[in-house]
Amino acid sequence: MNGEIVLVILIIVGMLGRSHIITIAACILLAVKLFDLDRFLPSVERRGLELGLLFLTMAVLVPFASNKITLREVISVFTSLPGVIALAGGALATYMNGKGLELLKIDPQLIVGLVIGSIFGIVFLKGIPVGPLMAAGITAVLLKIAQILFGGLR
Repeated sequence: MNGEIVLVILIIVGMLGRSHIITIAACILLAVKLFDLDRFLPSVERRGLELGLLFLTMAVLVPFASNKITLREVISVFTSLPGVIALAGGALATYMNGKGLELLKIDPQLIVGLVIGSIFGIVFLKGIPVGPLMAAGITAVLLKIAQILFGGLR
């Protein structure tokens, strides 16, 4: 019953914070629990992130499929300062995702803080949840900075 209470709280928080994604996700999971479909939860946990990233990637690639981005615009990425900075940003983001994955393998209980922090960011900072790996990557960098500044951490 504890999980159901948390999901109801998340539904209320999502509604109060006008975060449709949190509200809908919590409602779907609550329905899964209430209809005794718990056997599907491991599959959602295991494949949900991949499925979400698939749809996110598809949404980002739609301009290519719909010919809204031309070959000339692709080439300009390599020849303009904003384009080169975007390339560096993409490379840095994937590197940080890798560090986040490493951190979660070493310290999986951090996911609790990442989830609560993500909910806080969605509700109060009007953020968009795009991935626990990036949150974990940022956490890994912040932990490294804290270790350098204060020592003794990890």
